[in-house]
Amino acid sequence: MQIMNHDEKRAMVVKKVFEDSRPVIMGILNVTPDSFYDGGCYNLPQSALKQAGEMVNDGAEILDLGAVSTRPFAEEVSETEEWNRLKNVLPAVRKAFPETLISIDTFRSSVARQAVLEGADIINDISGGQFDQNMFGVISATQAIYVMMHTRGNPKTMQQNPVYDDVVEDVTSFFVRQLQRLKELGVEKNIILDPGFGFGKTVDHNYQLIHGMRKIRKLGFPVLAGLSRKSMINKVLGTTPATALNGTTALNMLALVNGAGILRVHDVKAAVEVVRLFEVYRKNGVNGSF
Repeated sequence: MQIMNHDEKRAMVVKKVFEDSRPVIMGILNVTPDSFYDGGCYNLPQSALKQAGEMVNDGAEILDLGAVSTRPFAEEVSETEEWNRLKNVLPAVRKAFPETLISIDTFRSSVARQAVLEGADIINDISGGQFDQNMFGVISATQAIYVMMHTRGNPKTMQQNPVYDDVVEDVTSFFVRQLQRLKELGVEKNIILDPGFGFGKTVDHNYQLIHGMRKIRKLGFPVLAGLSRKSMINKVLGTTPATALNGTTALNMLALVNGAGILRVHDVKAAVEVVRLFEVYRKNGVNGSF
């Protein structure tokens, strides 16, 4: 029996994301003092490694490290500070979990480039290439997997009366334009699309996007759903981020039914259970339908 090395095992996860259509869990690891749910919990390498280990043991196949809070109305953090928060945690996580895909949640091309040099596999860009005009060049040069998220405005302005003619159509059109820009730079694969729940959208817009994910999926790329403990749950249920796990679980199932291939979550164990139930549900659909 041939024993696979770490790179081969990571490649199996990439294949699962892009070829096998089996849902994958991305665990959120914020190394920030001010994220909306877990800010300040995992700033140090020791605490980050402990949380990363728990998420991997629970079934996360991707770890998403973020060093800048992008919650609504968040204050801007300098590029230097962002990298200072990452520079010790990223190498430690890479060394401890060589078989796990590591994603870096950044919209800055310089941070993205340095992160890939330090072993990151994925760049998760909340701006979809809008905030830093050099980002697509870095993705082309490094061949990193790229998560292209849609947002309108920046964290300070995005929730100030967002308006769309048709949010699903507008988000899809944004992806078409940005995908063409990447194609012109030779990047046509290893792209993941994220509708950007909560980023420049009202509650109704967010739920319309859950319904519309199949249209986005028709662009030919996996779709990531980042719904975990967000205000689109709390504003409906009257919960807080700390009490929104049940609502998160419900929306994660809806996202899978509507075509999501990756769930970005704080609570990996609960999300893995959602995927297990979804897989049985899908397997028993009439003629493979939902």
